[in-house]
Amino acid sequence: MLFLYIITSVLLVSLISFVGVFTLPIKPEKLKKITMLLVSLSAGTLLGDAFLHILPEVIEENAGFNLWLWLIGGIILFFILEKIICWRHCHIPTSENHPHPVGMMNLIGDAFHNLLDGVLIAGSFMAGIPLGIATSIAVIAHEIPQEIGDFGVLIHAGYSRKRALFLNFLTAITAIIGAIITWIIGSSIENISAVILPLTAGGFIYIATADLIPELKKDLGWQKSLVQLAGILGGILLMLGLKIIFE
Repeated sequence: MLFLYIITSVLLVSLISFVGVFTLPIKPEKLKKITMLLVSLSAGTLLGDAFLHILPEVIEENAGFNLWLWLIGGIILFFILEKIICWRHCHIPTSENHPHPVGMMNLIGDAFHNLLDGVLIAGSFMAGIPLGIATSIAVIAHEIPQEIGDFGVLIHAGYSRKRALFLNFLTAITAIIGAIITWIIGSSIENISAVILPLTAGGFIYIATADLIPELKKDLGWQKSLVQLAGILGGILLMLGLKIIFE
């Protein structure tokens, strides 16, 4: 039953890769506004999941000093990954004034990104179904603006719409591979969630604070700032609501 939860969740995350096709009729300026709101919501859900779900779960089960070392390790790990594979969580639609990496580089980075998503989701479910659901929602909230950006990169790189969608989905299903690997390894290693969960929390904190929030700061003006703040608070409240429901 637990394995079914994991596979269903990573399949839903993989299907988000098709969201880019719905953005084609939207004008670039309007798309940017929508994407920035989604980025705000994503930052809030990632922070909310890390501080309201993942860390309290780990503290309750294993409140040792190693928890904080693994948390810091998660932040450092995601920094290293970003440097190695040029994995930037940029969600601004690509254009002449804002170019993205070439298509193939983006595909490689996205494949690894989704593989890691599968690991994080599976690890969360192995610690508890409510935690797995909350983490899956946080990942999905982040994947929507991410996949919009990835689709735009592939179109900008010269791929046809059909091929861009296919390649985007192909990289997305690496999440399933990551989930299966984690399930197999986790079944043979005792208390693996004590490592995966703080790493996940560290990764979510890094993405939200080092990638997403700095991106939001590029849009000036008090009205835009209020919308972004509402998005961040909305994401946190969503995670808080799930916390209340599951308890």
